[in-house]
Amino acid sequence: MLFSSIPFLYYFLPIVLMIYAITPRIFKNTVLLLSSLIFYAWGEPIYVFLMIATIGLVYIMGLLIERFKGTVWSKIFLVISILTSLAALGYFKYADFFITNFNRITGLSIPLLRLVLPIGISFYTFQTLSYTVDVYRGNVAAQKNPINLAAYVALFPQLIAGPIVRYSDIETQLVSRTHSFDKIASGTRRFIIGLSKKIILANSLGELSDAFISSGDKSVLFFWLFAFCYMLQIYFDFSGYSDMAIGLGKLLGFEFMENFNYPFISSSITEFWRRWHISLGSWFRDYVYIPLGGNRVKKARLLFNIFVVWFLTGFWHGAEWNFIIWGLYFGVLLTIEKFFVLKHLEKHKFLSHIYVIFFVAISFVIFSANNLTDAISYVGGMFGIGVPFASFEWTYYLKSYGLIILIAAISSTPLPKNVLSHLYQKVWFKKIWDVIEIPLLIVLLLISTAYLADGSFNPFLYFRF
Repeated sequence: MLFSSIPFLYYFLPIVLMIYAITPRIFKNTVLLLSSLIFYAWGEPIYVFLMIATIGLVYIMGLLIERFKGTVWSKIFLVISILTSLAALGYFKYADFFITNFNRITGLSIPLLRLVLPIGISFYTFQTLSYTVDVYRGNVAAQKNPINLAAYVALFPQLIAGPIVRYSDIETQLVSRTHSFDKIASGTRRFIIGLSKKIILANSLGELSDAFISSGDKSVLFFWLFAFCYMLQIYFDFSGYSDMAIGLGKLLGFEFMENFNYPFISSSITEFWRRWHISLGSWFRDYVYIPLGGNRVKKARLLFNIFVVWFLTGFWHGAEWNFIIWGLYFGVLLTIEKFFVLKHLEKHKFLSHIYVIFFVAISFVIFSANNLTDAISYVGGMFGIGVPFASFEWTYYLKSYGLIILIAAISSTPLPKNVLSHLYQKVWFKKIWDVIEIPLLIVLLLISTAYLADGSFNPFLYFRF
């Protein structure tokens, strides 16, 4: 079940919120757990048992890690927990990748497993890993109540698309959280804005991206138009889902971390990754980069640490070589910045913004490809290899989607928010806005619903992850 679907918006969510509202505080987590399992089982009933087994194992391992703290057994139980979680992720997500590459190297023909990827497994695996590691480090206490731990892992607002919520961030909220009309209002506003970003902007841009992929009239300008559109599409898709998750969290009394902070205004790739998919970047920093030694090591070891993190970041996104190349691509850029150009970028803000958009656009062309061969072909096309400079379809789609691209580009910056905040300081505008805000949100919800009811283009990018 997707947030951006009629069944979720008008059946599942209202029913869950009504039941949750009338349920006594002591049973609220039980309601959350049951509704989350139903949400997950809606499209993949069989894999809900995998999730339950994962939760059961992590619950037991957490108790054992804490029980034997300070002994070798604590580390053994931590290793068991990590390996079993990674084994499940590796089996379902990466088995065919390894078989395919093994066949290429050896010339064998081992049949592929062709497993269906459990939705959200990349996200909830990282959550369970961070929980057991934090218990081992003594950062959190092992959760004694299995319902509370299960509710954390399966919590439906952030289950399928993040942000990656750490147990340490909501440990106290699982036991005691506040519910208020202000939170409900704020959560509703955030959810509708996220839904609109996904349906109106990301899906519209996605139509152009799909048209490019299926086109037989590609050109250099068409490749770059696709690059910018796909870059904006994936931003509004990811950030829209994060907004919806944060909004849903507020409706249920939770406060989730921000996951995007206007990444396209960055003046370096380093800054870009502080603003893009923040929960993923901070997870790799705290659970991979720092344990490897971080930047408090010799230069050769630092390079090793950086490229391990970015190899894993790419591989986490998908079981194809183009994702690995995508991750290493950023590793190269970040290394160059760290040792050579970062101080110069800070002196030339305008040129540095162009530099960021240029290299990020190329990165997402690599990211968008189905495999490494397509990725190489796409990047080559951006620089005129095998294609003409311009084409009829480029002109056609620029005219057809120019307005939505412009709106999306402006909306990806803080400009609309800053203008609104400035105007809100005016007494006259505040009075008008307080009257029209709710009708505007209702209009956005109705427009989004109309798109969905019409059966419009509504891809789910997270199936790949």
